[in-house]
Amino acid sequence: MLHLRVVCPADRVDAAVGLLREHPGATHLVLFPGAALDPEGDVVEADLAREAADDVLAGLCRLGIDRDGGVTLEQIDTVLSDAGDRAEERAPGEGADAVVWEELVARSGEESRLNTTFLAFLTIACLLAAVGVITDSPVTLVGAMVVGPEFGPLAALAVGLVRRRWDLARRAVLALVVGFPLAIAVTAAGAWLGTLAGMFDASAINGEEHVADFVYRVGPWSLVVAVLAGAAGMLSMTSAKSAALVGVFISVTTVPAAGYIGVAAILGEWGKVFGSAAQLAINLLGIVLAAALVLVLRHGVRAPGDSGRPLSDG
Repeated sequence: MLHLRVVCPADRVDAAVGLLREHPGATHLVLFPGAALDPEGDVVEADLAREAADDVLAGLCRLGIDRDGGVTLEQIDTVLSDAGDRAEERAPGEGADAVVWEELVARSGEESRLNTTFLAFLTIACLLAAVGVITDSPVTLVGAMVVGPEFGPLAALAVGLVRRRWDLARRAVLALVVGFPLAIAVTAAGAWLGTLAGMFDASAINGEEHVADFVYRVGPWSLVVAVLAGAAGMLSMTSAKSAALVGVFISVTTVPAAGYIGVAAILGEWGKVFGSAAQLAINLLGIVLAAALVLVLRHGVRAPGDSGRPLSDG
């Protein structure tokens, strides 16, 4: 279940309480008159079945409470209550299948923000991938995939396109078009320093068959894997099955491709540079298209819970 907390203007508290009383998926309703100081108003709290959250949030937004008050929602790990059990039974649908659109927009918006942390993780992931390429270490390549934060902006781009949230789409594109070139440039600089120090040469990626050769070898399976990973990732983000995201990170070849570009460019292997760049592009495109398709198929382009509020840069 989810815990709802509403800071409500006094002139709309009756409507908000009425909305929660009438909804079958809401329970444990509490009212604190005059408890809110900034903004001023009453505080209303309730517990919601996950499948009821979108309808309730949409109703509160129609009352303008998101503009003149405030609405917060958080996950409850344990609920011991017959009333809570009844609310979950009465709410239509299954909790694991329910999409809380405002939660999805907020989460994807946060994970797509271009900031120092995102750039640091992406750069470290590409450097790890470069080490995996040079040492022909599959374990290091997998570690780089897990560290990479790129699925956040890709998911945000899919959400922005489907929900026509162009502010979210712009933020995601900015993170990708700045993050990957910067990470590749830093990786190339690290590879250049490694060659100067005599740590490796072109033989590291030439000659015999290498484990990392799959990175620059583009084929139909590249798109298949990207599409499946994008679909699984979006299903995970829109449901309660978040553990599947780790498998998504490991299955896609975005970070290894970016790391390979940096190494191959320094060694003058331009065929492998272009192959890795194609692999990167196919993975990015496949993930976004599959994630967007999942959103459309599951709940349609327009869902009632999205208030359309612009994302905060804070």
